[in-house]
Amino acid sequence: MKVLQLIDSLEAGGAERVAVSLANALSREIDKSYLCATRKEGLLKSSLHEDVGYLFLSRKRTVDPSAVLRLRSFIKRNGIDVVHAHSTSFFLATQLKMVYPKFRLVWHTHYGNRVTTTREQNKPLYYSSRYFESIVAVNEPLRDWCLKTLKTQNVHYLPNFVPAEKVVQGPISEREKQVICVANLKEPKNHMNLLKAFKKVHVQFPDWKLLLVGKDFEDEYSTELNNYLDANDLNPAVQKLGQRDDVATLLSTAAIGVLSSDHEGLPMALLEYGAAGLAVITTNVGQCAEVLNGNGRVVFTNDSDTLATALIAYISDENMRKTKAESFRQHISENYTTKAVIPKLLAMY
Repeated sequence: MKVLQLIDSLEAGGAERVAVSLANALSREIDKSYLCATRKEGLLKSSLHEDVGYLFLSRKRTVDPSAVLRLRSFIKRNGIDVVHAHSTSFFLATQLKMVYPKFRLVWHTHYGNRVTTTREQNKPLYYSSRYFESIVAVNEPLRDWCLKTLKTQNVHYLPNFVPAEKVVQGPISEREKQVICVANLKEPKNHMNLLKAFKKVHVQFPDWKLLLVGKDFEDEYSTELNNYLDANDLNPAVQKLGQRDDVATLLSTAAIGVLSSDHEGLPMALLEYGAAGLAVITTNVGQCAEVLNGNGRVVFTNDSDTLATALIAYISDENMRKTKAESFRQHISENYTTKAVIPKLLAMY
């Protein structure tokens, strides 16, 4: 079997990390694994294993016939059986399927907020879904939405995962007094909710720092965060680090991982926190509470008071923090790594 992961870019987003992780993991399980970035390359390109076949399509427009033809030529030349299209790349994959139907098309939906939308708001997706052999959803509400809203009836819930080798081993090491949030600076990640919570933490624990790791689009969202930091004298306790290629190292030094989103599917950051041995706090969105499974703290969305209370509880009790970190790490190792997820994906293929 030969499988191609199709993704719009290789910037450090959740769907992009899943596509790269799948391409790498499958390279050890099938005849040949490939990945195609359709619009942009990025930091994640360096994470691809050498034995993963790679194509950068440099697509310029939503409807780009020359890009479709280049992709068709690549698939024909390499004898690819399955195209696994992530998020918005379904539209290019559908165009390809219309002119070259000799492959199985799988669509992978990552965007948790899609469940609040209607069929009318997803006309291109609804039309395209008649060409999907199957759909992979990162949480159960998304699976149910697809079954109800789209034409494809072969829909699977498949959790995101981390490579087994990324799960740290041994006792949880001593960590810096750091809270870390890995999420691009955009809606619906709600960094403002986190900053408001951390302001309360900073009053009691001024020696703790908050690290924000993710792309800064330098837009209105970012300006609002900067203004809040300045107005509340939170510099340099809060550090905006931007996109980084050393996220694993940053996670290994932090003590607490947090997500303050208003909507999620099943965020890769949550799994990476667990694999790195962090105590975790997340808002109750998407599949987050199910992933934590009692091995962390779940708080209301857009409620800085409950988020601050959870942070302070972890900071105040190091033993509880380490106990939760260890139990969550074990839970991730058993249920959300390559060895737990890839066999299910292969069966679906």
